[in-house]
Amino acid sequence: MAKKTQQRTFQDVLSTLGTQHFDVAPASQGSRGSFQVRKYGCAAEIAAAKDGGVDLLVRPGWLLNGEIARIVDRGYQKFLKTTHLEIPATADHLRSLHSFSEELKEASGGMSLYNESLGTTSDRYLYDRVAGRE
Repeated sequence: MAKKTQQRTFQDVLSTLGTQHFDVAPASQGSRGSFQVRKYGCAAEIAAAKDGGVDLLVRPGWLLNGEIARIVDRGYQKFLKTTHLEIPATADHLRSLHSFSEELKEASGGMSLYNESLGTTSDRYLYDRVAGRE
């Protein structure tokens, strides 16, 4: 039988994140009432959901020059990409991002999926060997 998890309120999540050594601060951009959560050099943005829970506004990513970088998989290498910069992702980047994502899900009461718990997943997959194919 599946276990039912009790949904946590937004204030409970913020206090839990604070006790787990996350840096929680109001987001500098975006909607009012959103918070940027940082740890291990990674960040995400969260806000209160209408049902009292937590909405993930910006997915977890590496914090690069004050901007949350997205992971792009080009088949041979993963990259961290912002609007102005793209750098190769190292194993340390990916380990930190994976740990951050898992701890954020656990603290916020989010669902942990099997394929995501195995390792870091990419936001975009850009394999050049299939470029132009239908």
